[in-house]
Amino acid sequence: MKKVGENKKGQVTIFIIIAILLVSVVVLFFIFKDNLIPNNGNVDIEANPGEFLKNCIQEKIDEGVEIISHQGGYINPELNINFKFDGEENPVKTAYLCYTSNRYSPCINQEPLLIQHLKEEIKRYIEDDVGICFRELEKGLEKKGIVVEGKGYNGFEVELNMKKIIININSKLILTKADERRELKNIEVIIPSRFYDLGIVVQEILSQESFGCSFNEFDYMDFHPGIYKINKLETGDGITFYKVIHRNSGEWFRFALKGCVIPQVI
Repeated sequence: MKKVGENKKGQVTIFIIIAILLVSVVVLFFIFKDNLIPNNGNVDIEANPGEFLKNCIQEKIDEGVEIISHQGGYINPELNINFKFDGEENPVKTAYLCYTSNRYSPCINQEPLLIQHLKEEIKRYIEDDVGICFRELEKGLEKKGIVVEGKGYNGFEVELNMKKIIININSKLILTKADERRELKNIEVIIPSRFYDLGIVVQEILSQESFGCSFNEFDYMDFHPGIYKINKLETGDGITFYKVIHRNSGEWFRFALKGCVIPQVI
């Protein structure tokens, strides 16, 4: 039969072992934490710098796309109206993408180069974050013992294509580790998105509305079966709201227009 003193010694030994294990875990965390990328999926920054940048800026891009799409193509719309579609909790500031103050005239397209405008809005929204993420990339490489030289970050461009947003980062880094040198230049980041696809549909609606005061959403949906759903709401006072939904992704673009009130015949 074991004595009480022996039991206490055994318990103390167990506590000591547990304490050593906890200290070891903490020490290992601080040793290896610099090689881990918080909020970036623990990407190997040395092997996949482009993937690191993608993970770093994707949330900001997705946020910008949602704001722009839901507000009629603008981060801060000036010519706008507050509106709430069925199912939405609160009215949203929605831009007029086609507008005239003359009730009986066709509306004037406010963004005839819509896709170019959308690119510029996205660029403005993410500009600071892209620069911050690139600096985080440089710091992360240096923490892995890599000597980072070169011109570094020199801005970026946004490209909108079907199914994706492309961020072309203008940069040049010379990376040296253990006498091995390599060049990291002009990184391309690709974000899946239907932003461009929706913009093309909106562009077509604006073209037809500004030219002939009408757009047949049913014909368009029939011509693109299973791809788009277009909700159209006419208020009767010359204001029309459109909501273009991409069925597969669930992304949507909402905007307003004003004009083309048909005069009543007395």
